[in-house]
Amino acid sequence: MTEIIDGKAVAAAVKERVKQGVLELNEKGITVGLAVIIVGEDPASKVYVANKKKACEALGIISEEYALPESTTQEELLALIAELNRKKSINGILCQLPLPAHLDEKQVINAILPEKDVDAFHPQNVGRIMIGDFDFVPCTPAGIMEMLEASNIDVCGKTCVVIGRSNIVGKPMGMLLLHKNGTVTICHSKTRNLKEICLGADILVAAVGKPKFVTADMVKEGAVVIDVGIHRGENGLCGDVDFENVSKKTSFITPVPGGVGPMTIAMLMQNTLTAAKKQNALPE
Repeated sequence: MTEIIDGKAVAAAVKERVKQGVLELNEKGITVGLAVIIVGEDPASKVYVANKKKACEALGIISEEYALPESTTQEELLALIAELNRKKSINGILCQLPLPAHLDEKQVINAILPEKDVDAFHPQNVGRIMIGDFDFVPCTPAGIMEMLEASNIDVCGKTCVVIGRSNIVGKPMGMLLLHKNGTVTICHSKTRNLKEICLGADILVAAVGKPKFVTADMVKEGAVVIDVGIHRGENGLCGDVDFENVSKKTSFITPVPGGVGPMTIAMLMQNTLTAAKKQNALPE
């Protein structure tokens, strides 16, 4: 009998922990602040930013939103980031991606101070994840590790397969599983024998960006399946996994919606609290 991992419940526990942490800092006279920059009118980005703002308000984190027009230049955006880097009341800076095509995403990510980079996209933070000495982890992989821990799923010694090699999910996900002593394979569009590799997985993370890509014949009996994807189809939302059929074979599986999704914002809040503690030389 498969067990559904309830991302909403795990996220609620993380948020409660963050709320207590923020209160403890407030009692010391320290506020926690997050700045979110959004450029242009992308509807999905606007929804994400609104959800982040709502989460901040619920947890006592001061949220500053900078909504810039599509015509914003690289110089203007970098000048804003430089200003927020200097601003003592801002502990975390997040620039909502994707940016309009005329802006240099890489340069923007590099401009955010590593200690305020709560998305953990800066090369310095990426490198620290590689060596296992990190303060922040990209929010989605961090949320997945939190879900595995909350479900008492031990990664040590397990065969772990990650489908997708993005810098935001796939690569850091592989490193986090490796740090927990999993044996990790990262698959991608050029991988041969994908089905056979997936069939060997004790823990399978699907971050491929294709609706219902992972089918039941790719999953072994008793596997743990984590679905990172989210797609809007004719029958509502679905993930990268054919949930209806795959869930008949798994020991644990995340649903879409209500699985990995809620964890991403919860871990952003956790990263922001961690940043505030580090910047005030307080133990985590």
